[in-house]
Formats: sequence, C-alpha cells, structure tokens
Amino acid sequence: MIRYLLGAICSIPLLPIMAIQGKQIRKKVPTLPPATGPEGSATGGAKRLRLLALGESTIACLGAETHEEGLTGSLAKELARHTGKTVDWTVVARAGYTAQLVKERLVPRMKGKRADLIAIGLGGNDAFTLNRPWRWNRQVRELIAEIRKEFPETPLLFLNVPPIKEFPAFTPLIQFVVGNLVNILGEELNKIARDTEGVYYSSEEITLQGWMKKYDQEGPKSGFFSDGVHPALITYQTWAKDAAQFVMKEKILEESDRANLLLEIEDSAFRFSVLTKNTKEEHEGHKGI
Repeated sequence: MIRYLLGAICSIPLLPIMAIQGKQIRKKVPTLPPATGPEGSATGGAKRLRLLALGESTIACLGAETHEEGLTGSLAKELARHTGKTVDWTVVARAGYTAQLVKERLVPRMKGKRADLIAIGLGGNDAFTLNRPWRWNRQVRELIAEIRKEFPETPLLFLNVPPIKEFPAFTPLIQFVVGNLVNILGEELNKIARDTEGVYYSSEEITLQGWMKKYDQEGPKSGFFSDGVHPALITYQTWAKDAAQFVMKEKILEESDRANLLLEIEDSAFRFSVLTKNTKEEHEGHKGI
C-alpha cells in the first residue's frame, strides 16, 4: 500500500499530461468489435466440462473475430487436451467494464447457467480509471460474493492482469503509471485468492519476453497486439496455454469434481428418501385396506 501511496503522490502533477496523452491514444486506436459466437465446445472425450468466462475486453476478445479462436475458446481447447474431456464454454463479457460493472450488469446474466470452472478476466479498466487498491479489493470480494449466490461450489479462476507496461500504443508515462497500478491490483487479487476458499489467481506477471522464451516464439512484440492495446490471436492463445497449465498445476478441476460428486450424493440421497417415503405410504395404504 505504501508503494501505491508514493506512486499516487508522484503521479498527481502528471495527471494533466496523462489526460492529454490519453485523448490522443483514444483518437489513434481503432474501435474494435467484440468477438462473435459466445458459446461453443472443444471436443474431447465422453465426459464433459463446463467453462464459463466472465469479464472485460480480454474475455470479450476484442481483436479476435470469434470467441472460438480467442481466449475462452483457446482455453477450452487446452483444457480438453489436458483432461480428455469435451469442454462446453460460454462467454459473458463486455469491453470497458470494471469489476463493479461486471458485478452489477453481467453477473445477473449468469443466472440459470451451470459451470465447473469460472474464468474471470479483470484489472485493465480498473487500472485505466485509476481505481484505488483498497476499493478494488472490496469490489472484487463483493463480485465473488455475488457469483457465489448462483455458483456456491464452482472454482473461480482470476486470470493474470494484463501487461499494460508493454502496450505499444501507450506512452512511456502511461505505461509506467497505469502499468504499475495494474500490478498493484494484481497483488490485491493474490491476497483475495490466498484467503478465499475456491478462488485462484495466476499471479505470475505477464511479460512478452517471458512468453517468447517459454513458448519459443519469434517476431516483434508489437505482433502480440491487434491495435496496440488489445491482444492479437497469438496473445489470446498463449494466455490460454498459461492459464490451462495453471489450472492443472493447482488441481483446480479436482475441486470441481469433488463438488459435483457431493451434489450427486445429495441428489441420490434425496431420491432415496422420496422413494422410501412413497413406498412406506403405499405399504400403509395397503394395510388400511
């Protein structure tokens, strides 16, 4: 928190400059439409896994034509490859949304859906709007509580915050100020994940150089962006690989399997109790005759 306060104090005189630079960036960066096809399946085996993706523009997949080739579809393919299951996926997302707006406007749209894993992408817009870390922490906890009303046992995976320090469309000043802020918001996510059961956060900071080395990729860093801000297909697909590896490493889906097993046991117990009650009533009815 001290790091944030020091950074905020130093940034105050720079805010007018950042505002001017921000307007110039918005004029230069094209307006991209969200990806199409918010539902689909990644083919695997007979068993099925339900993936629900929630969040801002990274989940809305600006820069990709379809969700199938974007982050959610790619994550589903990676999970299908790792688990051998068919992964049915659904996207509920909106570009420009903060954690607060996701809670208020998107979570209600999840009502009635079922999921074995919920992947959440947030942080970019809260950093752009200079949200304070303690307010962000509270808003994310409120978001989790709202999701839990509909999905009490489903594991929640918060994806890494976006690598704003490497956005080529941003000026060095905005990269530094907003990039440091989004990393601080990521640290808050990590705190929340550590003390909240069933919540996970992939806390490793994304660096394009690290990805290129890890996955043996070549080319300019600008190739990771579709418009200088939003991811290109290679970024969505690389991000999905990283996320799937984190899911398997942390054995997140095992929690979902346990929850599903408990639900099946409860359902079986309920069915047995109903059957027993009906049989008893029939028996007593025959005795009365």
